[in-house]
Amino acid sequence: MGKTIYTKTHKSLVKRLVEAREQAGLLQEEVAKKLGRTQSYVSKLESGQRRIDIVQVKELARLYKKDPEDLIK
Repeated sequence: MGKTIYTKTHKSLVKRLVEAREQAGLLQEEVAKKLGRTQSYVSKLESGQRRIDIVQVKELARLYKKDPEDLIK
């Protein structure tokens, strides 16, 4: 079994996260500050270099004013 960060499902999730952030009108730096993380952390999530767990999805969905299900569908 391959790593989940290389699957089509993960790539699709990453794409929806980027789109949601852009629709919310936020920069990676702003998201990082609101999450108490670094910009590089957000960048790695959005570039697919870092695995995303459900807790992170829920945090990002709340920030982007989206339903978590919209991000993971």
